[in-house]
Amino acid sequence: MTKPFVAILMGSDSDLPIMKASAEILRGLNVPFEMKVSSAHRTPVQTHDYVKDADQRGAIAFICAAGMAAHLAGAVAANTTKPVIGVPIESSLDGLDALLSTVQMPGGIPVATVAIGKAGAKNAAYLAAQIVAVQDPELAERIKVERQANTDAVIAKDNALQEKLANGEI
Repeated sequence: MTKPFVAILMGSDSDLPIMKASAEILRGLNVPFEMKVSSAHRTPVQTHDYVKDADQRGAIAFICAAGMAAHLAGAVAANTTKPVIGVPIESSLDGLDALLSTVQMPGGIPVATVAIGKAGAKNAAYLAAQIVAVQDPELAERIKVERQANTDAVIAKDNALQEKLANGEI
């Protein structure tokens, strides 16, 4: 088994502009990952084979992005007992179809589902990193530091707003 990694799968290369956000988060947290285009419908054998292989090589979690029928996360979850995180992609019906397809899994085959689109891609990466961090205290600390930086940024923005209000600029 190699060093644990997160596997990111996209149903289409058109999902890449959204899913780059997952890669950026994982890279920033120094979490190893792989990224692959694989379709539940158009390449079912290859998807199955990749999931089985990644499972054996040390994948700790799978992030799966798909639009429309959005069956990729479910197809992956059917072939692994590792956590699967579904990212619904907006392609029609404002992404509601993908959201419902991703979240409505039968009992016993769970898929954690995050928000539609880029926010979901980011949160999927953070969730996968938190899963990896259960066994990696250094990663857990990096996540805490990043959360604190986000907190500090919001506080700074509020301080700037309060100053503008006090000066009558707003």
